[in-house]
Amino acid sequence: MKKYFLSLFGMIGVLMACNSSQDNGEMTDSTTIDTSIISSSQQICYAYIKDKDTVKLTMMSSGEITTGELSYALYEKDKNKGIFEGELHGDTLLAEYTFNAEGKESVRQVAFLKKGNQLFEGYGDVEEKNGKILFKNTKNLKFGESIVLNKTDCY
Repeated sequence: MKKYFLSLFGMIGVLMACNSSQDNGEMTDSTTIDTSIISSSQQICYAYIKDKDTVKLTMMSSGEITTGELSYALYEKDKNKGIFEGELHGDTLLAEYTFNAEGKESVRQVAFLKKGNQLFEGYGDVEEKNGKILFKNTKNLKFGESIVLNKTDCY
């Protein structure tokens, strides 16, 4: 009887080993696909760190579309972190920033002007349209009055 149980446990162990090696093969295949996607796109990172304020931006461009992550940690203000998607118009990035703050998802338009290795955040009059905060007129934006992000290494 003892030999019977040892044989049974041995067979179960062999079957489990076979199944786990098949799963690993599948995981390796999907990892290879993900890696090739990441390596084909170049990430560019920027950061603003001053006193107790931090803004971080990571972006990738694919054709006309620019996407990335953006986070704000400004002293005595609510932190927010999210993703953005937009287009580069010359040296100006206009994008919709979808973020979470205080447990609520919001969308607002953001603008950055690229000069050398810096991004200057744009400001202007805004209005709410269809649940999003958008600039009233993007031609009247002012850049670099407060937040200027410097190019940095990506983590």
